[in-house]
Amino acid sequence: MKVLKFGGTSVANAENITKVINIVKNEAQKDNIAVVVSAFGGITDALLNAGELATRKDLSYEDCFDAIKARHIKTIKLLLPKKKSELVILRVKDQLRTLKDLLQGIYLINEFSDKTKDKILSYGELLSSYIISEALKEHVKASALKDSRELIITDSNHTQANVKVDITRKNIKDYFSASTENITLLPGFVSRDDTNDTTTLGRGGSDYTAALIAAAVDASVLEIWTDVSGMFTANPKLVKQAFPIEEISYQEAMELSHFGAKVLYPPTVQPTLYKSTPICIKNTFDPEAEGTLISKIPQSKNGPVKGISHVENIALLTLEGNGMVGVPGFSKRLFSVLSINQINVVLITQASSEHSICVGVFSNDAKKAKQVVDDEFTYEISLKKIKPLFVEIDLAIVAVVGDNMKNHQGISGRMFRALGQNNVNVRAIAQGASERNISAVIAHKDIKKALVSLHNIFFEKQIKTLNLFIVGLGNVGGILLEQIKKQQAYLRDHLLLNIRVVGISNSKKMVFDTNGIDLSDWKSQIASGIDRTHDTFFETVKTLNLSNSIFIDITANSEVANTYSDYLEQSISVIACNKIACSSSYNSYKGLKELSKKYGAAFLFETNVGAGLPVISTLNNLINSGDEVVSIQAVLSGSLNFIFNHFNEEKSFHDVVKQAQDEGYTEPDPRIDLSGVDVARKILILAREAGFKIDLDDIENASFLPEESLKADSVSDFYKTLKTKSAHFEELYASAEKNNCQLKYVAEFNNGKAKVGLKEVDKDHPFYNLKGKDNIVLFFTNRYPEQPLIIKGAGAGAEVTASGLFADIITLGKN
Repeated sequence: MKVLKFGGTSVANAENITKVINIVKNEAQKDNIAVVVSAFGGITDALLNAGELATRKDLSYEDCFDAIKARHIKTIKLLLPKKKSELVILRVKDQLRTLKDLLQGIYLINEFSDKTKDKILSYGELLSSYIISEALKEHVKASALKDSRELIITDSNHTQANVKVDITRKNIKDYFSASTENITLLPGFVSRDDTNDTTTLGRGGSDYTAALIAAAVDASVLEIWTDVSGMFTANPKLVKQAFPIEEISYQEAMELSHFGAKVLYPPTVQPTLYKSTPICIKNTFDPEAEGTLISKIPQSKNGPVKGISHVENIALLTLEGNGMVGVPGFSKRLFSVLSINQINVVLITQASSEHSICVGVFSNDAKKAKQVVDDEFTYEISLKKIKPLFVEIDLAIVAVVGDNMKNHQGISGRMFRALGQNNVNVRAIAQGASERNISAVIAHKDIKKALVSLHNIFFEKQIKTLNLFIVGLGNVGGILLEQIKKQQAYLRDHLLLNIRVVGISNSKKMVFDTNGIDLSDWKSQIASGIDRTHDTFFETVKTLNLSNSIFIDITANSEVANTYSDYLEQSISVIACNKIACSSSYNSYKGLKELSKKYGAAFLFETNVGAGLPVISTLNNLINSGDEVVSIQAVLSGSLNFIFNHFNEEKSFHDVVKQAQDEGYTEPDPRIDLSGVDVARKILILAREAGFKIDLDDIENASFLPEESLKADSVSDFYKTLKTKSAHFEELYASAEKNNCQLKYVAEFNNGKAKVGLKEVDKDHPFYNLKGKDNIVLFFTNRYPEQPLIIKGAGAGAEVTASGLFADIITLGKN
């Protein structure tokens, strides 16, 4: 025999009840079954609300009653043929009249006792079971309705009645032994005492009813039908990758249910544990889904960890003081006073020094706990032997659960490493000797990030999700988004990286989507985005609090650069195309590096020098492996190299600069490139990365531009000076041509000093044949004293700059 239980969502309306009837019909073809049903979804709360309104002399209880009545009658009309529905409605109206009389009585005497409450609440299950039974008879003749109050006997502890197990078991066995019905339908939750007064079984009462019947009849299985396809590896509303657990032990199920999994209420299924009756969690709305089988010895398929759960709204209470050390009785007094005041302890942890005890309670009990504990220890507090109870709120518990964790080394290490890497601070830890559960108290705001991180480490194919927040949607930014879109599937399949762009912003608007912005439509989305400031963008990123968050700056804005520290302090990694931060004061540069180390957030800026060339990463590898830089020679401006490679006696300097600007090789204001300041910033960054303390003012910048060009008031005025001073530029070219040299704008660093300027380079120098927009860097080190390590390639252009940023993103993902 099977026992099936259907919860409130499964019988919420006529459509759902029809699904239930189809499931019951199919199951009944295989075996005799008992079907336990809850009240229609939401009706129990509505009944309770009506009673409370009546006791407060609030006539709106009548409206509440009318809504309950209307809902039941509507369901009957939708489920049954007209002639039969009229008969069923007459019977239901009879019961509803009695319910209304009870409510009127509560209103008149202003009293809503637990005994009356049980009578009121019982109508939910009594009405639903009668209506469903009548509908079922339209499909299966061999079915009957049995009032559970005739079988389940309890004491008179109304609203939380205790079952008299022996007589109840006998009643159930006797009834089903004599029954010839294929299907027996029973109301859950309701029972009676020895005086025949209605009682109820409390929270999870319908599950309890089903469990009592399953245990008494030695059922082959207890199926609990709900609105999810079993117990999940984590809350699927918070962790999209969560999936149903195929098999799980009773103990694992109890642990997961205790820590937030709502499918089961542990105390209610105790009867099945004693009989080792398998429990199967099934989905009414997807009956073909396998669900979760809970049994004594499950088959383990997903490793030692079976699930990750959490409890919200936790407060941490800490009792501490030197007066506790070596003195027996403090723990007993603490737990006694909490118990006496009906404050449930969710978690306990104590230092081996006995200096402190931490307990977790629900937040709504924290204020009361503080008062009663301080009262209990008033004397010790007055003598300063212990401190007043310290209360921390806005916390939560995350728990990793699995029977076999004790047989696998490193589970707790992996758990806390994953939390730490995602900046989830752990306030307290608890682990039993059975190692079936490892619990950690964390900030409430970190719940989703913690669950996603833990689920990733224990259940997924180690696919790491990177959440990108990109500021700057110009030429480079747009190309980067296109590159990400093109490579997303490849990176997921080959590098196990899920690259998700969660936030984008230009100078005026911003857009966020935690599921990932549709990169095929980002332009229209940003056009209709919300107004942004640097502060609002940062606060949104901070509030989203996603794991593996990365802020990417593709601007040349100093205000954006000034926000890097804010992101790093939140353990949000920073990737900068913007050179301002790394070329600002040495103390500021060093401060960002230190924040990166302190908060475990990467600070990468490969594209600051050489666009997509691996210049900085190569330099870092040299330094990290113990090499020392002696000198650096480099052509670091693709823009200037393009200009001087195209400047000749046939093409004026003015025209070449304009061509470079038109083709996107210079900034909108070419003076930024031609002044040499940009190159000075780049050699400054390389010198700093090589380990030298140096500032921009320390770099000698010998400008080749005439004074008039440097002092031009606008870009148009600047271009005019290039024409009026054309002879100056022609002299530079003529001199180089005479000496069989090429003009190159060179950056040099040697013996702790740096300089930049235009040089004539002869044919024997590696710079001589540098073409187009290419960059070249020569590192002379202790290991490369005569033949330098050379990096050469395209050093300007949106495509290569975007690819350099993309390389930094992938580097972060692989770390």
